Amino acid sequence: MRLVGPNGEQVGIVRVEDALRLAAEADLDLVEVAPMARPPVAKLMDFGKFKYEAALKAREARKNQVNTVIKEIKLRPKIDPHDYGTKKGHVERFLKAGDKVKVTIMFRGREQSRPELGYRLLQRLAGDVGDLAFVESSPKQDGRNMIMVLGPTRKKAEARAEQRRRREGDSEGDGEAGDTTELGIDQVDQPDQVDQVEQPDQIETPDENPSAASA
Repeated sequence: MRLVGPNGEQVGIVRVEDALRLAAEADLDLVEVAPMARPPVAKLMDFGKFKYEAALKAREARKNQVNTVIKEIKLRPKIDPHDYGTKKGHVERFLKAGDKVKVTIMFRGREQSRPELGYRLLQRLAGDVGDLAFVESSPKQDGRNMIMVLGPTRKKAEARAEQRRRREGDSEGDGEAGDTTELGIDQVDQPDQVDQVEQPDQIETPDENPSAASA
């Protein structure tokens, strides 16, 4: 077999017995890395360390992987202003998190004969969140519904990084505030304790009460 050293150096073609002896002398494992090659290729390595590092790399890759998530918001053509504001707030929250938003207008009964109501509502929503999103899919009729898809103007990875920085900044701010409060309490309490010790007149106060003296 062709043997590769622990640092990637080429040892050469050796017998299996010699490769096993070299592995034992170096307190390493003999791992076959290319069994289909001619001759097969094996490497001297710490196999436990190799598996641990591979698991760390896989975990880091999963952490940095961005999954596309599509949130959905459903509206009625004749939605009242308060409900519209609430729904728009949800859309803005989804977009700030870097998610796409599928907006669905649901028509019922005679509303199906007035598709322009749904179209105008979708256009209004797109304008209201224009600083956070772009129209990825224009409004289109789909049976009894009208659908529009909004895409975030910034990527999900950027949104996650900003949220992480904000959390770290908040935790640091809380720690500094706690330290300042403790110092302030110490500075105020210490002089008061000294004053109480240096005021002997308070001890003679019971003698000045006539009722107490007669009793």
